[in-house]
Amino acid sequence: MEMKLTIKRVPTVLSNYQEEGGGGCGRNCLGDCCLPASKLPLYAFKADPKKPAQDDELPTEFFLNSLLLAQWEDRVARGLFRYDVTACETKVIPGELGFVAQLNEGRHLKKRPTEFRVDRVLQPFDSAKFNFTKVGQEEVLFRFEKGGGDSSYFLEKAPSTEGDHAPSVVAINVSPIEYGHVLLIPRVLDRLPQQIDPESFLLALHMAAEAASPYFRLGYNSLGAFATINHLHFQAYYLSVPFPVEKAPTKKIPLAKCALNSGVKVSKLTNFPVRGLVFERGNTLKDLADVVTNACIWLQENNVPFNVLISDSGRRIFVFPQCYAEKQALGEVSQDLLDTQVNPAVWEISGHIVLKRRTDFEEASEASAWRLLAEVSLSEERFEEVKACIFEATGLTESDEEEESSESPYASSSSVPRASSHMSEGCLVLQ
Repeated sequence: MEMKLTIKRVPTVLSNYQEEGGGGCGRNCLGDCCLPASKLPLYAFKADPKKPAQDDELPTEFFLNSLLLAQWEDRVARGLFRYDVTACETKVIPGELGFVAQLNEGRHLKKRPTEFRVDRVLQPFDSAKFNFTKVGQEEVLFRFEKGGGDSSYFLEKAPSTEGDHAPSVVAINVSPIEYGHVLLIPRVLDRLPQQIDPESFLLALHMAAEAASPYFRLGYNSLGAFATINHLHFQAYYLSVPFPVEKAPTKKIPLAKCALNSGVKVSKLTNFPVRGLVFERGNTLKDLADVVTNACIWLQENNVPFNVLISDSGRRIFVFPQCYAEKQALGEVSQDLLDTQVNPAVWEISGHIVLKRRTDFEEASEASAWRLLAEVSLSEERFEEVKACIFEATGLTESDEEEESSESPYASSSSVPRASSHMSEGCLVLQ
């Protein structure tokens, strides 16, 4: 007899229309009734981010500084967010990795009750539940689509694409975790369930490449790993310090020469509470995207919940198989951890932990962060089993050479890039 695991959850409200239900016809939404006739701003990215900039190319800082963050702040001025995230207290916890703790006492109150299955990573799209076609267009910053040429360009108003191609959009997260918190929604009218596919994942890497900032990252949560909406989306925001996982040491996994055609390098995290794989480089952005997509597809099809962090302008990707929700449903998580109400999704796993209670924030330590995240991780034995299957699915083969340990690009303070002086650091407090 099949055992179904369910837990009562109160997912974060991502849109001001999430609690309304029903369609959006007549209110300028992202559905079939309104989007095809709209003229949203369009950011068209270049086909190959490695090619030299053309004379008519947008400046590298345009995407993040002049467009995304400016539009995001415009939505702040319009009062579209549920709270002012820059008023939240944030601190870097003393310790080797520098976990980031944020106190956000109101975020968990801006939620609605729901029943959410945690034992199925793949679930069909359900149009009766909230999805992003019901979002109002005022929450959208711009469309984000491939331009087809060697230069990126921006149009303030562009008719929606005719034919079979559904537009991809960047919208605000009305319950933001940090400055510039947005959602990338691939092919919104295709109503894709929350599962990674090659085209959508490559789109996310292009967004990271266009931002061209070490402080702008994208994250993905699968169902069963604390995704709250079953409509394909990535999250992204700007944080002006390295994530702890970016500073964690790694051990390179030597690959057989026959597996090096893509140029992708693979490592595993060491001395970090959550076991994970790190994919980087690649001959092209697509080579890297294809390898990671195949890894994610295997996890999805084999019902292993997971989270993904896209770092270093799309050149470094962390994949974390996880089991916290399953442990939670089975009653295997201690009550004091449950009382924190922290759902460890991609940002928490990466080391940016949003806390709901002042006591937890004031008492936050590297040890308490480590203890929480250790509950997320697969056991060493299970992780190695999953890793072997991922390698088979991606066509990678380990060689018999000795593994090499390597330091993170952020391992020493001298290598940590500085935030641009004109960029707001929000409420960051360094201890």
